[in-house]
Amino acid sequence: MTLSGSFFKIGPARLFVHACVLLIVIIWLIPTLGIFVSALRDKDQIVVSGWWTSFVGSTRTVAARVGAAADQKQEGPLYVIAGNVLQGDLAGRAISAFGTRIQQPSAYKVGENADLGDGLNLQVNTDGTYRYTKTAAFTDDDAGRRVYVAISTPPEFTLDNYKTVLTGEGIGQSFINSLTVTIPATIIPILIAAFAAYALSWMEFPGRALIIALVVGLIVVPLQMSLIPLLRLYNIVGAALDAPSKTYPGIWLAHTAFGMPLAIYLLRAYIAGLPKEIIESARVDGATDFEIFVKIVLPLSFPALASFAIFQFLWVWNDLLVAMVFLGTDRQHLVLTGSLNALLGSRGGNWEILTASAFVTIIVPLLVFFGLQRYLVRGLLAGSVKGG
Repeated sequence: MTLSGSFFKIGPARLFVHACVLLIVIIWLIPTLGIFVSALRDKDQIVVSGWWTSFVGSTRTVAARVGAAADQKQEGPLYVIAGNVLQGDLAGRAISAFGTRIQQPSAYKVGENADLGDGLNLQVNTDGTYRYTKTAAFTDDDAGRRVYVAISTPPEFTLDNYKTVLTGEGIGQSFINSLTVTIPATIIPILIAAFAAYALSWMEFPGRALIIALVVGLIVVPLQMSLIPLLRLYNIVGAALDAPSKTYPGIWLAHTAFGMPLAIYLLRAYIAGLPKEIIESARVDGATDFEIFVKIVLPLSFPALASFAIFQFLWVWNDLLVAMVFLGTDRQHLVLTGSLNALLGSRGGNWEILTASAFVTIIVPLLVFFGLQRYLVRGLLAGSVKGG
């Protein structure tokens, strides 16, 4: 069967599902692309135009003034004031239109001789040079007229926004802090939950069913309900050991406790669905439970491990509440979400800083998700289609 023939064999229901998935991906991708592009733009261009216009340049209106009466020169029957309205940072830009009223800042095209009445004429060129003429001598009322010019700005992209964020706003240190919290807080519960899931799936011991029911029940316990008791226990243990109150091991254990029920539930559903013959054959050959777990169960359970790793990593990386409770808000321990929250208050009007900070925040979860996403559905669904 040819490729085109197999394409037309796809049913309408499947085509509809594919179209819906594609639509969701596009909707999800557009704001991410917008954040990425905005973080690379010049701060002046962000204010005057949207990110979707960044590749074709932008136009903004600025106010300037022509010369004073003392600058006039007589040329035949005309009195002339000449100069350039583009000064300072605007020098070298291109003008697309000009006007003399704020209500109509682009009333005249560049190079056009604008008749302002009372013998006054103004001509502004693309490079900003102007010629302001009058049939009689200029007075102070005529000279110094305000002019509005529309400046065409070519696309400008820069890495200065990221440099400012990573070096001057404390985001770089917070980025390291978030990695320090997230990586161990993802690995520790996976290791512990994998051992527990194997024991609850293939080892016989009294109370196993009760423990399974307890794990399922703990999944629905809100984090906020257990946060205060866990913090009090943490402080009691810390005081007994004369240990600092704000440490990374403390938040690792907190995230481990909060993520353990879901981890055990997901991994047990997968491990219990592994072929029974493999486990029994290994036992007949004299393998211990530890050897079976390390050499057989773990390699076969990689999709489930990757599925939970995605959930746990994203949850810990985006967490703010637990981090503030167990680490505090000092700069040496502040995580990335805390720094971004502080920026919203101190730099709320600086979109170039906020977008750069936001993209720094989401880049690591994106890499983790796209690196492990092919295992996500396999790990979640495998336990539901096999007997447990």
